[in-house]
Amino acid sequence: MDQDRLPVIVGVGQVNDRPADPLTGMDPIELMAAALRKSEGDAAASLIADADFLGVVMQIAFPDLRQACAPLAAALGIAPAQMVQSEGPNGDSPILLLNEAANRIGAGEAKIALICGAEALRTAAARTAAAQGGRKPDQLREASHRRQLGYAQSYGLVAPVDVYPLYENGLRAKLGQTLEQAQAESGAIWSRFSEVAAANENAWIRKPVSAVEVVTPSESNRPIAFPYTKLQVANSAVNQGAGFIVTSVGEARRRGIPEDKWIYVGNGAAAHEADSWMKRDTYDHSASMEVSILKALELNAVRPGQLDAVELYSCFPCIPKMARRIIDWPVDKPASQFGGLTFGGGPIGNYMSHAVASMVDRLRAEPGTGLLFANGGYATHNHSIVVSSQPIPAASFPRSYDFQAEADAARGPVPDLDKDYVGPATVETFTVFYGRDGQPRAGVVVALTPAGKRVLAQVPGNDAATIERLTSAEGTPVGASGTITRGDDLSRWTFA
Repeated sequence: MDQDRLPVIVGVGQVNDRPADPLTGMDPIELMAAALRKSEGDAAASLIADADFLGVVMQIAFPDLRQACAPLAAALGIAPAQMVQSEGPNGDSPILLLNEAANRIGAGEAKIALICGAEALRTAAARTAAAQGGRKPDQLREASHRRQLGYAQSYGLVAPVDVYPLYENGLRAKLGQTLEQAQAESGAIWSRFSEVAAANENAWIRKPVSAVEVVTPSESNRPIAFPYTKLQVANSAVNQGAGFIVTSVGEARRRGIPEDKWIYVGNGAAAHEADSWMKRDTYDHSASMEVSILKALELNAVRPGQLDAVELYSCFPCIPKMARRIIDWPVDKPASQFGGLTFGGGPIGNYMSHAVASMVDRLRAEPGTGLLFANGGYATHNHSIVVSSQPIPAASFPRSYDFQAEADAARGPVPDLDKDYVGPATVETFTVFYGRDGQPRAGVVVALTPAGKRVLAQVPGNDAATIERLTSAEGTPVGASGTITRGDDLSRWTFA
């Protein structure tokens, strides 16, 4: 292809806004504009005024700014010919927009692309609390796209923090790990994230934490949903913005941007699971994750062993645990360049914009090749892309990133739901929810009937014996037999 049309990232910018009084914080549009201006400053060239593509990650903090492209363009004083906002506040959105910009630049449809996103949940929460007499909102559970009551929600499975433990416990059983071994792996990965964040001036929490501290419940690290503690879940109470600017090689050269600032964008690959997490073939593997990662490497003719740096999405430990096994990434090497969603910060759908910026910083300082793997929804959306300090010979633009057919072909059969089932069943996976006092609120079991159908059952928080069995360090309840009975409102689980 025309080498002048190769896409390169030439500027990156990140913003942390944390005034002493959160009420005075910036809104998402202000954060995005600030991040893009920092990106332009990083490139040391005038780029924003001539941008012909603007890609924005949807935010949830300020509902009145849900459609952000036009107000952001107005704030920047520009009118790009192409403006795109992601369909949802999903974690794969920044990589999807990067891939889309690279394809349009490679096709000659754009020369300068601005990509950004921001969340201001810290400020939004403070303003809502002030307006409601001090009541602290749970913005993740109360977000408009989660205000629904269905089968799973009635059992307490509402937000990602409720659902991802199902994958964690399913994966532990598949790997044959003890609870101690699984938690040790989580602690090791997260502790290294904290070290990366401590060395990254753009991270939200810059304090190293030991592996033991990560997984040990304490007053400051309360249990959330078994086996996750507060330090193992995404930290969304942030005001953060990040952006980056992509141009063609020819445009970067015409603008006088030094080549040592260029980071070449390779081809990407995307695939997804069903929108409903109840329609998954298994909770110990993701065909779409594997296809996304391996196809991105294949398209760019990069072997896993040739990767110098990675960003493996890290909303909850089960995701980088599964991803690192696909590329055989060692547990003792950092799986993030930003610091993970706990320590770097978890601005809902825009985390990977920070990851892109931090990966660019890393590859400028230490030339090499990196993999950016993004995940969104409920282990639903997967998008991976390769970037490098040097041209990637195998990369060609435009090139489709849709590998859904391959993922669908690799997926196993999905169990049908039997919501009204009563009788014997076996545990497929499970979790236990905790209150702020650290005590169990309730447990939930995902079970399989003798006919192979899937059904949910609750364990009341005061059923100490069953809660103890679910959370015991002695083996796993996955595969154990029990009985489902019908209660007044929800089905109940008891072990055989």
